Amino acid sequence: MISTLGILRRRITFAAGAAVIACAALPALAGEANSGAPKAALGELTVNVFPGGFNWPSYVAIAKGMFEQRGIHVTLQGTTGSVAQMTDLSQGKYDIAMTALDNVVAYVEGEGEAPIGAQPDFVAVMGSDSSFLSLVAQPDVKSYEQLRGRTLSVDARTTGYAFVLYEMLARKGLGMNDYTVETAGGMVQRWQALQDKKQVATLLSTPFNILARGAGFNQIDAATDVIGAYQGNVAATRRSWAKHNKAKVVAFIQAYVEAIDWLYDPKNHDEAIQILLTNVPQMSPELAVTTYRELLDPKKGFFRKGRMDVPGIRTVLALRTRYATPHKVLNDPVKYYDGTYYNAAMKQK
Repeated sequence: MISTLGILRRRITFAAGAAVIACAALPALAGEANSGAPKAALGELTVNVFPGGFNWPSYVAIAKGMFEQRGIHVTLQGTTGSVAQMTDLSQGKYDIAMTALDNVVAYVEGEGEAPIGAQPDFVAVMGSDSSFLSLVAQPDVKSYEQLRGRTLSVDARTTGYAFVLYEMLARKGLGMNDYTVETAGGMVQRWQALQDKKQVATLLSTPFNILARGAGFNQIDAATDVIGAYQGNVAATRRSWAKHNKAKVVAFIQAYVEAIDWLYDPKNHDEAIQILLTNVPQMSPELAVTTYRELLDPKKGFFRKGRMDVPGIRTVLALRTRYATPHKVLNDPVKYYDGTYYNAAMKQK
């Protein structure tokens, strides 16, 4: 269950957790200053997110009034894990989820961990990034071989990034019988469990991997360095909702893409850092600068223009074909991604 730390205009709600990144966010100063922004003519939009620096485009779009300028008022709502997130999406408790494409695929196919059955109504409408995943281990674990016979953590065994972990280990000589996996929840929960020594390793996204390195944990590998292209976070929704709210979806995509463009512009470096620090006030300036370098790396950072990475989609489908049960051969990206809204957004820009 999500512990609400405050819901105010341009405030962000996050699940309580011990990690600094999970703390309640303050109002974005740039957004508060933009009192002259156009009224949200299209109405409210609630976006469910995992805590993490990969929400930076949304922070920017709020702070710079990009959502408001397109007629929507966006509220970010935190989640504790994919089971809660997908359950709530199926019940229409929010409008859009920033989530792993694998979650969309899993629930469309009826292979999700939450007991909500197949969800053919789920669909991705925009790409965002590779999820910036890194395999991080306890200070005494410095290699894949040292994971043999040990316990690792995942969000859920059948969704999220579990299959990425399995594939990374397999390519380094560890079969699924060579280690044990426990479910620990979302990024905040896994990072806390790692600090509590409940498991020896897990996949963490930026900036949690940076926090871990600073605390003496070992970053063994970046996921994309091992498995190649990977479509991680996407904007997902329900087809039925999107059909009746096309203008909102298009507006969201346009503002998100504008925010990515803004972040990549070097002249915005200092203001971008300040927006991140404002939204995550417990983050140090040094950590924010390192986060900037990783999330805005020209080759590995946010996907330009919010495009879907087609080779990355095929990786997601290949991993689910390989590891999911019951076994299904998945090879049709169109089943999980509707480019109608993205194409409309780009035409109207």
